Amino acid sequence: MQSMTRNAGTAFALALSLFAIASAPSTAAAQSKLVVEPVTEVKVKQLPPGPLYWRIENFGTLAAAKAAAGPTSLAAEVAGKVWLFTLGPKGGSTAGGSKVTEVGPIPPLTAPEYLLRINRARGPSGAKTSVHSHPGSEAFYVLAGRMSQRTPHGTMHVEVGQSVPGHGADTPMEVASSGSADLDQLVMFVVDATRPFSSPAKFD
Repeated sequence: MQSMTRNAGTAFALALSLFAIASAPSTAAAQSKLVVEPVTEVKVKQLPPGPLYWRIENFGTLAAAKAAAGPTSLAAEVAGKVWLFTLGPKGGSTAGGSKVTEVGPIPPLTAPEYLLRINRARGPSGAKTSVHSHPGSEAFYVLAGRMSQRTPHGTMHVEVGQSVPGHGADTPMEVASSGSADLDQLVMFVVDATRPFSSPAKFD
């Protein structure tokens, strides 16, 4: 009888332990990293005269977007749509394209050569990047979820369908998925092509 009581007590304790583990917040989820994937990039020797904006347009086909692309344009197929990203003056348009938004003005940059790059960043709520910096600026367009960016200037939040320009070169930042839905966003960069694209950083 005592053996049965001990066995029952052990089973009950094990059940409580399993319940506690299942009920505890997932540290893995809380500490997960955003998945950042390069989409397309191009190097150029000169930028158009400023102030500069990223113009985002949709096209029917990737071939049409590539045919319409200028020297500071990048075409890509992402999230089931065809996109053309063009760095240029505010208020421009591309024949055959449907304008989504303009993001800017982009912080000015002087470099021997420029890298224009489009990244896609995704992750569940709570996922974030490490603290880092870029040798230039980034701009964001949120496809799904909610993005938060922490810098020495404070924290800004960008909702689905919204866009925002980032800060200038070498600004420490941490980017996170902060909505109830998974984050999916496009990130547009103008950086110094002669320097590392991303470097570890810290907040003072």
